Amino acid sequence: MVGAGVGGLAAAARLAAAGHTVTVCEQAPAVGGKLGLLQRDGFRFDTGPSLLTMPQVFAELFADTGAALDTVVDLQRVEPIARYRFADGVQLDATDDLEDFSRRLDAALAPGSGDDWRRFMVRAAAIWNAVEGPFLRRPLTGPAQLLRHAVHVRDLTTIAPHRTLRDLGRRYLRDPRLRLLLDRYATYTGSDPRRAPAALAAVPYAEQAFGAWYVKGGLYRLGQVVRDRAVERGAVVRTGADVASIQLAGGRVAGVRLTGGERLVADAVVANADAAHLYHDLVPDAVAAGARRRLTMAPASLSGFVVLLGVRSTTPAIAHHNVLFPARYDAEFDDIFGPSPQPVADPTLYVSVPRDPSAAPAGYQAWFVLVNAPRHEPGRGVDWDTPGLAGRYADRIVTLLAERGLDVGDRVVCREVLTPADLQRRTRAVGGAIYGTSSNGRRAAFLRPANRSPVAGLFLVGGSSHPGGGLPLVTLSAKIVADLIGPA
Repeated sequence: MVGAGVGGLAAAARLAAAGHTVTVCEQAPAVGGKLGLLQRDGFRFDTGPSLLTMPQVFAELFADTGAALDTVVDLQRVEPIARYRFADGVQLDATDDLEDFSRRLDAALAPGSGDDWRRFMVRAAAIWNAVEGPFLRRPLTGPAQLLRHAVHVRDLTTIAPHRTLRDLGRRYLRDPRLRLLLDRYATYTGSDPRRAPAALAAVPYAEQAFGAWYVKGGLYRLGQVVRDRAVERGAVVRTGADVASIQLAGGRVAGVRLTGGERLVADAVVANADAAHLYHDLVPDAVAAGARRRLTMAPASLSGFVVLLGVRSTTPAIAHHNVLFPARYDAEFDDIFGPSPQPVADPTLYVSVPRDPSAAPAGYQAWFVLVNAPRHEPGRGVDWDTPGLAGRYADRIVTLLAERGLDVGDRVVCREVLTPADLQRRTRAVGGAIYGTSSNGRRAAFLRPANRSPVAGLFLVGGSSHPGGGLPLVTLSAKIVADLIGPA
């Protein structure tokens, strides 16, 4: 196993439970991949995902490997799911209770918004039912395979492969602020709502249907407990073990070579590494050419710029999850995906403030502030290592917080900044692209690297491969790969 992100660890647990001898090699000093942790001055920050959806996927992983999820982590429902603030000052608290949320929509937005959302949810549920089995839980190599797995021809009409998420919003939602809320879900796959497929309506459906959850003690603990599950089933997890190359013999995988020269023999290798890093750096040129060409055709995902703030005293207007929209949302995607990428001038602000006393000293709060950002591309796009850029942009974000009603003023006692370049260095995600490739365009899902590579015995798991990024999907990718490999 190359890499100990959540997807890799979940695959290791499943394969070890199936009787395989499993060794996980992780180049970093800790497991978790993008599910990172930073501690400073008594504050604890999750540096990756800040909420969990579809907890049943993790419950299934633990049940399938002989344990119960609720014995190792304390999952806490987040309410409201998010507090949205629009540019006109209107505030809306989202909840997973559909009827309650519909009433809140009618009270905060235009009359009839609740009925619009209910009608949209009927369509979103149909999309979920059409894609969950054929797409999210099975390997995918192209449109023909999806067609074979589709239960009914009408499923394809429901998915509306020629429509974008923005198109779907215009069809069902009359209030532009509610359409803006729907657009936001495209960014959960690193995408532009104007180009992302209507099938992404499955994302808000999953949140509405299954809720949003926090792991007491921090989301990073998920990586730890999945690692422990793998080890309990017999896997060996080695940190600080940097894989330099994947070894081949007779046209198939033979093992891996570490940077220090050590070689590990293997009948199969599962790569929980960024697909671009895998095919450009770890696999011999002769067998990687086709996969590289496909990656050049796939639109890259956006990245993220993070400001971590240790804040004195509490803030009454803050929720666990907060989304503060700008006046011109489309300008954000022009800055990220346009011909001349640049740090977003007026970005949407995502602010997570866990209601967890272990996250900060008494009387303080740990703020995670994220804005969407173009990836790190020196010479071609934004060079996030340009001296002074990160500090100036972090100052801009703190100023925007104040302009949108969350003024931390002189209450900040510590600050850390994480750029797309930092993410690339820490996780080897090329350019700091969080999801590898985006869902922009009708063919994007089929350009995402498949779980079974062109090299016999080499498999891909994790956010840059099928079915995509995010904690539930990388965990589903682990089951897909374990099923492809089969029992020992």
